[in-house]
Amino acid sequence: MEVQGKIKMIGETQTFGSNGFRKRELVVTTEEQYPQHILVEFVQDKTDLLNNYQVGQAVKVNINLRGREWVNPQGETKYFNSVQGWRIEGAQTEVENMPPVAPTEAFEPATNLNEEDHDDLPF
Repeated sequence: MEVQGKIKMIGETQTFGSNGFRKRELVVTTEEQYPQHILVEFVQDKTDLLNNYQVGQAVKVNINLRGREWVNPQGETKYFNSVQGWRIEGAQTEVENMPPVAPTEAFEPATNLNEEDHDDLPF
């Protein structure tokens, strides 16, 4: 799976526990009618992948969805989801991907219009 959009936030690398577990968070804002702010976690050696990116940059992030079950001390089962990134690359925005628009001077106006042909639609 992948998430594509612009970087809204890149967090600092956090280290947890005596085993040195590392985590770094990235927020990508999608570019659609209702933009979504997707939090993506990069862990361990993948945290270094974010070093070459900056806020505002268009990116494509390959992700894995992770889910886990946890039973609290009262015996209630809770479920947690996370979005884990494993690759990131620069992406072009939609405007950059669009083919160039031909100037209007390249088109000639129609001259063969007939007054009687204005209502020839079949419906």
